[in-house]
Amino acid sequence: RVPEHRALRELLVVARKSAGLTQAEVALRLKRPQSFVAKYEGGERRIDAIARGELCALNKQRKCRAGT
Repeated sequence: RVPEHRALRELLVVARKSAGLTQAEVALRLKRPQSFVAKYEGGERRIDAIARGELCALNKQRKCRAGT
């Protein structure tokens, strides 16, 4: 696994928890199943560019850009 991918996953988990959201709440907002959130947070699923954009917008993270 690429270190940058792991760092992005960690950033998204921290952002979700800081926002006081559960995986289920994030999934509902993204119109995806909760398992989608669990799998990318756990590293079982890679985050594609579209999902990354959705997650960054949801979490309103400025650090969440390609290459970070």
